[in-house]
Amino acid sequence: MSVTAAYPTEAHERAATAITEYFAAREETDAVLLVCSCARGKGTPDSCLDMQVIAPTEVVAAVEADWLRFAAEDETIANLARAGRFSDLHLDVWDGVIVPGVIDDEGFDYLEVSVGNLFVYSVPLFLHGDRFERLAAGWLPFYDDELRRERLASARWFVLENNLARIPWFVERELYFQAFDRFYRAFQGFLLGLHVARRTYPLAYNKWIREQVAERLGLPELYERLPHLFELDRFESSALEGKATQLRELVEEYVVL
Repeated sequence: MSVTAAYPTEAHERAATAITEYFAAREETDAVLLVCSCARGKGTPDSCLDMQVIAPTEVVAAVEADWLRFAAEDETIANLARAGRFSDLHLDVWDGVIVPGVIDDEGFDYLEVSVGNLFVYSVPLFLHGDRFERLAAGWLPFYDDELRRERLASARWFVLENNLARIPWFVERELYFQAFDRFYRAFQGFLLGLHVARRTYPLAYNKWIREQVAERLGLPELYERLPHLFELDRFESSALEGKATQLRELVEEYVVL
Protein backbone atom coordinates (compact mmCIF):
# COMPACT_ATOMS: atom_id res chain seq x y z
CA MET A 1 0.00 0.00 0.00
CA SER A 2 1.33 3.42 -0.93
CA VAL A 3 1.77 5.77 2.03
CA THR A 4 2.83 9.40 1.59
CA ALA A 5 4.47 11.15 4.52
CA ALA A 6 4.13 14.89 5.02
CA TYR A 7 5.15 16.99 7.99
CA PRO A 8 2.71 19.75 8.98
CA THR A 9 5.45 22.08 10.28
CA GLU A 10 9.21 22.49 10.05
CA ALA A 11 9.37 21.66 13.74
CA HIS A 12 7.82 18.24 13.09
CA GLU A 13 10.25 17.56 10.27
CA ARG A 14 13.31 18.73 12.17
CA ALA A 15 12.40 16.63 15.19
CA ALA A 16 11.86 13.55 13.00
CA THR A 17 15.22 14.13 11.32
CA ALA A 18 17.05 14.55 14.63
CA ILE A 19 15.44 11.42 16.04
CA THR A 20 16.24 9.40 12.95
CA GLU A 21 19.87 10.51 12.98
CA TYR A 22 20.18 9.69 16.66
CA PHE A 23 18.90 6.12 16.31
CA ALA A 24 20.62 5.50 12.97
CA ALA A 25 23.93 6.06 14.72
CA ARG A 26 23.23 3.17 17.08
CA GLU A 27 24.11 -0.26 15.77
CA GLU A 28 21.27 -1.87 17.74
CA THR A 29 18.59 -0.06 15.76
CA ASP A 30 16.65 -2.21 13.29
CA ALA A 31 14.20 0.42 12.11
CA VAL A 32 12.96 3.96 12.68
CA LEU A 33 9.40 4.47 11.50
CA LEU A 34 7.09 7.42 11.09
CA VAL A 35 3.55 6.35 11.95
CA CYS A 36 -0.02 7.64 12.29
CA SER A 37 -1.17 11.01 10.87
CA CYS A 38 2.16 12.37 9.64
CA ALA A 39 2.95 9.06 7.95
CA ARG A 40 -0.21 9.42 5.87
CA GLY A 41 0.09 13.15 5.23
CA LYS A 42 -2.88 13.90 7.51
CA GLY A 43 -1.12 15.85 10.25
CA THR A 44 -1.80 19.46 11.25
CA PRO A 45 0.39 21.86 13.26
CA ASP A 46 -1.44 20.66 16.38
CA SER A 47 -0.79 16.98 15.62
CA CYS A 48 1.64 14.95 17.67
CA LEU A 49 4.65 13.33 16.03
CA ASP A 50 4.34 9.54 16.26
CA MET A 51 7.36 7.34 15.74
CA GLN A 52 8.33 3.72 16.37
CA VAL A 53 11.86 2.46 16.92
CA ILE A 54 12.50 -1.27 16.55
CA ALA A 55 15.44 -2.97 18.25
CA PRO A 56 16.23 -6.52 19.41
CA THR A 57 14.38 -7.56 22.56
CA GLU A 58 17.47 -7.84 24.73
CA VAL A 59 18.60 -4.24 24.15
CA VAL A 60 15.25 -2.40 24.20
CA ALA A 61 15.53 -1.28 27.83
CA ALA A 62 19.04 0.11 27.40
CA VAL A 63 18.22 1.84 24.10
CA GLU A 64 15.12 3.44 25.60
CA ALA A 65 17.01 4.65 28.68
CA ASP A 66 19.68 6.29 26.54
CA TRP A 67 17.03 7.82 24.31
CA LEU A 68 15.16 9.40 27.24
CA ARG A 69 18.37 11.09 28.40
CA PHE A 70 19.00 12.42 24.89
CA ALA A 71 15.42 13.60 24.41
CA ALA A 72 15.41 15.53 27.67
CA GLU A 73 18.16 17.81 26.37
CA ASP A 74 17.49 18.00 22.63
CA GLU A 75 16.31 21.41 21.45
CA THR A 76 14.53 20.17 18.31
CA ILE A 77 12.27 17.99 20.45
CA ALA A 78 11.58 20.90 22.78
CA ASN A 79 10.67 23.06 19.76
CA LEU A 80 8.20 20.44 18.58
CA ALA A 81 6.12 20.98 21.71
CA ARG A 82 5.85 24.67 20.78
CA ALA A 83 4.68 24.02 17.21
CA GLY A 84 1.04 23.44 18.14
CA ARG A 85 -1.29 22.97 21.06
CA PHE A 86 -1.02 19.16 21.09
CA SER A 87 2.19 18.66 19.14
CA ASP A 88 3.83 16.23 21.53
CA LEU A 89 6.26 13.47 20.63
CA HIS A 90 4.95 9.93 20.95
CA LEU A 91 7.87 7.57 20.47
CA ASP A 92 8.01 3.90 21.41
CA VAL A 93 11.16 1.80 21.55
CA TRP A 94 10.30 -1.88 21.36
CA ASP A 95 11.13 -5.15 19.65
CA GLY A 96 8.32 -5.17 17.06
CA VAL A 97 7.10 -8.59 18.18
CA ILE A 98 3.30 -8.62 18.08
CA VAL A 99 1.43 -11.38 19.91
CA PRO A 100 -2.33 -11.92 19.40
CA GLY A 101 -4.35 -11.18 22.51
CA VAL A 102 -7.95 -12.03 23.30
CA ILE A 103 -11.44 -10.82 22.52
CA ASP A 104 -13.52 -11.29 25.65
CA ASP A 105 -16.34 -9.70 27.62
CA GLU A 106 -14.08 -6.86 28.77
CA GLY A 107 -13.06 -5.80 25.27
CA PHE A 108 -10.58 -6.72 22.58
CA ASP A 109 -6.88 -6.33 21.96
CA TYR A 110 -5.53 -4.07 19.26
CA LEU A 111 -3.81 -6.76 17.22
CA GLU A 112 -5.02 -5.60 13.83
CA VAL A 113 -4.46 -1.90 14.56
CA SER A 114 -0.94 -2.64 15.82
CA VAL A 115 -0.02 -4.65 12.75
CA GLY A 116 -1.51 -2.10 10.39
CA ASN A 117 0.17 0.93 11.88
CA LEU A 118 3.53 -0.81 12.17
CA PHE A 119 3.80 -2.71 8.91
CA VAL A 120 1.23 -1.26 6.48
CA TYR A 121 0.71 2.44 7.15
CA SER A 122 4.16 3.38 8.46
CA VAL A 123 6.96 5.14 6.58
CA PRO A 124 10.45 3.73 7.25
CA LEU A 125 12.91 6.57 7.89
CA PHE A 126 15.81 4.22 8.59
CA LEU A 127 16.32 0.47 8.18
CA HIS A 128 19.31 -1.61 9.21
CA GLY A 129 19.49 -5.22 8.16
CA ASP A 130 16.42 -7.27 7.30
CA ARG A 131 14.86 -7.87 10.71
CA PHE A 132 12.00 -5.42 10.13
CA GLU A 133 11.15 -7.06 6.81
CA ARG A 134 11.23 -10.48 8.45
CA LEU A 135 8.87 -9.30 11.18
CA ALA A 136 6.51 -7.85 8.58
CA ALA A 137 6.54 -11.03 6.51
CA GLY A 138 4.83 -12.88 9.34
CA TRP A 139 1.79 -10.60 9.08
CA LEU A 140 1.53 -9.51 5.45
CA PRO A 141 -0.51 -9.35 3.35
CA PHE A 142 -2.79 -10.61 6.16
CA TYR A 143 -2.57 -13.15 8.92
CA ASP A 144 -3.43 -16.82 8.29
CA ASP A 145 -6.94 -18.14 7.64
CA GLU A 146 -7.17 -20.05 10.92
CA LEU A 147 -6.51 -16.94 12.99
CA ARG A 148 -8.85 -14.96 10.74
CA ARG A 149 -11.72 -17.40 11.34
CA GLU A 150 -11.10 -17.27 15.07
CA ARG A 151 -10.90 -13.47 15.23
CA LEU A 152 -13.96 -13.02 12.99
CA ALA A 153 -16.09 -15.37 15.08
CA SER A 154 -14.95 -13.64 18.26
CA ALA A 155 -15.69 -10.20 16.80
CA ARG A 156 -19.21 -11.30 15.89
CA TRP A 157 -19.76 -12.66 19.40
CA PHE A 158 -18.39 -9.47 20.93
CA VAL A 159 -20.79 -7.29 18.93
CA LEU A 160 -23.93 -9.39 18.88
CA GLU A 161 -23.98 -11.29 22.15
CA ASN A 162 -21.66 -9.46 24.48
CA ASN A 163 -22.95 -5.96 23.73
CA LEU A 164 -26.00 -5.53 21.49
CA ALA A 165 -27.96 -8.27 23.24
CA ARG A 166 -27.69 -6.37 26.53
CA ILE A 167 -29.02 -3.06 25.26
CA PRO A 168 -32.78 -3.80 25.61
CA TRP A 169 -32.14 -4.92 29.19
CA PHE A 170 -30.30 -1.70 30.04
CA VAL A 171 -32.94 0.43 28.33
CA GLU A 172 -35.69 -1.32 30.24
CA ARG A 173 -33.87 -0.44 33.47
CA GLU A 174 -33.44 3.16 32.22
CA LEU A 175 -29.66 2.76 32.21
CA TYR A 176 -29.35 4.77 29.02
CA PHE A 177 -25.72 5.76 29.34
CA GLN A 178 -24.72 2.17 29.98
CA ALA A 179 -26.76 1.12 26.97
CA PHE A 180 -24.94 3.72 24.87
CA ASP A 181 -21.59 2.54 26.21
CA ARG A 182 -22.44 -0.98 25.07
CA PHE A 183 -23.58 0.33 21.70
CA TYR A 184 -20.33 2.19 21.10
CA ARG A 185 -18.31 -0.85 22.13
CA ALA A 186 -20.33 -2.89 19.66
CA PHE A 187 -19.70 -0.32 16.92
CA GLN A 188 -15.95 -0.54 17.43
CA GLY A 189 -16.20 -4.32 17.40
CA PHE A 190 -18.10 -4.04 14.14
CA LEU A 191 -15.22 -2.08 12.61
CA LEU A 192 -12.83 -4.77 13.79
CA GLY A 193 -14.92 -7.52 12.21
CA LEU A 194 -15.48 -5.50 9.05
CA HIS A 195 -11.74 -5.23 8.45
CA VAL A 196 -11.02 -8.85 9.32
CA ALA A 197 -13.75 -9.99 6.94
CA ARG A 198 -12.01 -8.08 4.16
CA ARG A 199 -8.48 -9.10 5.13
CA THR A 200 -7.48 -5.48 5.69
CA TYR A 201 -5.69 -4.03 8.67
CA PRO A 202 -7.43 -1.01 10.27
CA LEU A 203 -5.96 2.31 11.33
CA ALA A 204 -8.14 2.84 14.40
CA TYR A 205 -11.65 2.23 15.68
CA ASN A 206 -12.48 5.73 16.93
CA LYS A 207 -11.21 8.00 14.14
CA TRP A 208 -10.56 8.12 10.38
CA ILE A 209 -13.77 6.14 9.91
CA ARG A 210 -14.68 7.70 6.56
CA GLU A 211 -11.15 7.18 5.22
CA GLN A 212 -11.13 3.57 6.29
CA VAL A 213 -14.62 2.48 5.27
CA ALA A 214 -15.39 4.62 2.23
CA GLU A 215 -11.88 4.88 0.78
CA ARG A 216 -9.63 2.04 1.94
CA LEU A 217 -12.32 -0.65 2.05
CA GLY A 218 -14.14 0.84 -0.93
CA LEU A 219 -17.53 0.81 0.81
CA PRO A 220 -18.92 4.36 0.52
CA GLU A 221 -22.48 3.03 0.63
CA LEU A 222 -21.80 1.45 4.01
CA TYR A 223 -20.14 4.55 5.39
CA GLU A 224 -23.22 6.61 4.54
CA ARG A 225 -25.21 4.40 6.92
CA LEU A 226 -22.82 4.67 9.86
CA PRO A 227 -23.29 8.28 11.08
CA HIS A 228 -27.05 7.71 11.23
CA LEU A 229 -26.49 5.02 13.85
CA PHE A 230 -25.60 7.80 16.29
CA GLU A 231 -28.43 10.19 15.44
CA LEU A 232 -30.92 9.99 18.32
CA ASP A 233 -34.07 12.10 18.59
CA ARG A 234 -34.27 11.47 22.31
CA PHE A 235 -31.51 9.87 24.35
CA GLU A 236 -33.65 8.65 27.25
CA SER A 237 -35.90 6.45 25.15
CA SER A 238 -35.98 3.12 23.37
CA ALA A 239 -34.19 4.65 20.38
CA LEU A 240 -30.98 2.76 21.13
CA GLU A 241 -32.83 -0.53 20.77
CA GLY A 242 -33.66 0.42 17.19
CA LYS A 243 -30.07 1.46 16.54
CA ALA A 244 -28.88 -1.86 17.97
CA THR A 245 -31.13 -3.66 15.52
CA GLN A 246 -29.68 -1.65 12.63
CA LEU A 247 -26.12 -2.44 13.71
CA ARG A 248 -27.00 -6.12 14.08
CA GLU A 249 -28.23 -6.10 10.48
CA LEU A 250 -24.96 -4.54 9.32
CA VAL A 251 -23.02 -7.27 11.10
CA GLU A 252 -25.00 -9.97 9.32
CA GLU A 253 -24.47 -8.22 6.00
CA TYR A 254 -20.80 -7.28 6.24
CA VAL A 255 -19.07 -9.27 9.00
CA VAL A 256 -19.12 -12.72 7.46
CA LEU A 257 -16.54 -15.22 6.27
